[in-house]
Order: sequence, then structure tokens, then C-alpha cells
Amino acid sequence: MTASTGVTVPYLSRRSILAAMTGAAAVGPAAFPAARAVAADTFASNTALYADPSVDEGTDYARRHRRHASYDDSETGAATYPTTVILALHGGGIEPGTSELCLAIAGYHPADQSPVPAGGPVYDYWMFEGIRSTNNSELHVTSTHCDDPVGWSLARGARRAVSLHGCSPAQAGVPAGTSAVLVGGLDTDLRTALLAAYAGVGIVAIDAVGNPDLGGTDPQNIVNRTMTGAGAQLELTTPMRTAMFTTNTRPQRRHTTTSAFWRFVEATRAALAN
Repeated sequence: MTASTGVTVPYLSRRSILAAMTGAAAVGPAAFPAARAVAADTFASNTALYADPSVDEGTDYARRHRRHASYDDSETGAATYPTTVILALHGGGIEPGTSELCLAIAGYHPADQSPVPAGGPVYDYWMFEGIRSTNNSELHVTSTHCDDPVGWSLARGARRAVSLHGCSPAQAGVPAGTSAVLVGGLDTDLRTALLAAYAGVGIVAIDAVGNPDLGGTDPQNIVNRTMTGAGAQLELTTPMRTAMFTTNTRPQRRHTTTSAFWRFVEATRAALAN
């Protein structure tokens, strides 16, 4: 499938989305919900999780990454080197759908890791996945506390980073059932490009900067620990992620991606390419 192109359409603000859904014009400035009280993660960091004897890699969680080789032996020219990393901190059963999105945006089909599209650009990636049958949410480590050494290394060596996350419509501050992506992070240029790319293919995209929970603007957030000190954080609502798979289970998601999945992937890759 090829990315959709054409005239850039302005992205939708949360205010315009709410107005469209209620049939009434919104009055006053758009405002995100106040920061919600959230119970602390079970584990204070990835390091703490890995050190806990009650949690086993391969049984409770998995880690996957790909770092592309690069070399330059030429005395007359300069070769390119990897500058982009795609991250899924809460993959597998923690925030379902983010592992598959991470792979596809990096340029690999989630079913077999074959390059897709063939000959297209590929990016480094890292993911942490909950692989339990239940209670994967216990394995959630918030982005500002993510200290996996491979994840850190890939982020710190990248000029651009994109992280994939999942949220509920309530957390996003939109009506129940809304399929939308909140685009945050400190990389203003990439955030703007992503918002425009999503709007251009009819994906509801909201600028998350200013959202106290999902804005992704903390410098300690792993997505912002790049060479430029900035990255882009994507928070996809549950309805959006559910529509991306015909069978929404961890074993089957990789094999049952829908057109909605690839539309989102192509738009994200188009923003990265530009």
C-alpha cells in the first residue's frame, strides 16, 4: 500500500472534534482535562522490573529491538547512517496494538518482519512487551521512568524518535467511542508534520501539547532523550487501535491488520520521510 498524498488539511483540535460530535459550536479556548490521579506503577523503572525475581523474561515480558548496521569506508564521500528510532514502551498486552504499529512504522510487517514496503526506508526500533495471558498492566513503566539500556542507547543515538502508546477516550478528553490519536512530544517540527499527515488521510489527530497526562513534553520521557532533546509521542485511543485488527488478540493481531492500520502506518511514515 502507498501513502496517501495531496493537499494538506489542517489538523483537528479537540475543540473542533467536540463541536462536530455535539453539533454545537465550542465556546472559549480548548482545554484538556485536569491531570488525573493515577496509582503508581508497580515497578519504579525497567531496572527495578528486571531485578524482581517474581518477574521472568520470556514468561511475563519480552524485549525486542533492531539496530541497523552502518559503515563508511569511503575517502571521497559520506554515507548515511540511522537517525530515527521507533519505540513501543508498553507493547504486547499492556497497550494492545502498539507492538504491531512499532514494527510496521519501522518498515517491517508485524506478521513476519519482512520489509514493507519492499525497498522502503527502515528504522531502528525497540519495544517492551507484556506477554502474560492476563494482568499485563502491572508491567507498565511510565515513559519518564523507562531506563532500559538498549532503549536508552537507541533513543540517545537518534535525531528523531516516535513512541507508540494507547489510551482511552476518557484519558484523551474526547467522547466515548472516539477514534483519535493525540500527538505530543517536544519535537515541534515532527509533531506538526504528523498532525498534517493524519489530517490529510482523514485520521482524527489532536495536538496533545498542554495535556497534563498525555502531552509527552517531559524532558525525562525516553522519547525526548534524543540527540536533539525532542521526540514525538503518539497516544491512540482504544477504538482507534481496535479498528486496526480483525482479531484483537496478541497472537492474532500481527496476522489480521486492517486498512485502518496501514493508513495510520503510511501517514506516520510519510511524516518521517518528509
